[in-house]
Amino acid sequence: MNANARLTLLTRIGFATRGLLYIVIAVLILRTGRAEDPSGALQYLGKGGGQLLLGVMAAGLVAYGIWRLADAALDIERHGSDRKGLAERAGAGVSGIVHLFLAWQAVQLMRGAALTGDGTHKGAETALTLPGGWALLLIGAAVLLLLGVVQLAKAVKASFLRYIEPGMARRDWVMWSGRAGYAARGLIFLISGWLLVKAGMEEQAGDVGGMAYVLAWLTNPFDLIVGAGLLGFGLFSLIEARFRVLHDVPVDSVVRRATSLH
Repeated sequence: MNANARLTLLTRIGFATRGLLYIVIAVLILRTGRAEDPSGALQYLGKGGGQLLLGVMAAGLVAYGIWRLADAALDIERHGSDRKGLAERAGAGVSGIVHLFLAWQAVQLMRGAALTGDGTHKGAETALTLPGGWALLLIGAAVLLLLGVVQLAKAVKASFLRYIEPGMARRDWVMWSGRAGYAARGLIFLISGWLLVKAGMEEQAGDVGGMAYVLAWLTNPFDLIVGAGLLGFGLFSLIEARFRVLHDVPVDSVVRRATSLH
């Protein structure tokens, strides 16, 4: 198995890991009212599954992160060079960084470290200690709001189906699980962005947070509706793990090009 094939296999494990994390998040909010984000779900699974599960998830998340970053840099998913394509590649880059960070957290859990705090909240608090920190919060809010709009647009257009093998993409339940998932994620981004706008205007970080905070902030039945949507996203991620069309990352050629420069 060459480097491309190994990366593709691990990337599929990464899609499955993402699906598992979102299913855990959904089940916890739907069954117990406990609000978590992917980091919290990772910690929850680590306690129940131990070192082996964390190791497999870490490897999959690393590969998934590399694949996303390669897409951002090399356009392996063929987004194009127009404004929409560049936005898709920028989103892939952000996704790659986020999932590499999750992989790092999985390794930390394997080493016995505990994950604490809400990264969005901590970031907002840090920003407000800087000169003009309120402006940084508003910029962050604009990014979150844009991501929310993009996710909702994907839900409406079902554009995510173009990456799935045609036979599976034609199934209604696949389309609707993806739509529900992207809609739920879009709402979370929009709410988190709105809370960040409010924090920037008031120059207070108290009412700011990521996914776990938003899920806890939502009242019944809206938290359950969003939780059901996240369950759909988890299921769709598992579908992607098996049926997504993955274009090869030219690992061997990149390595040869890098080594030839020395």
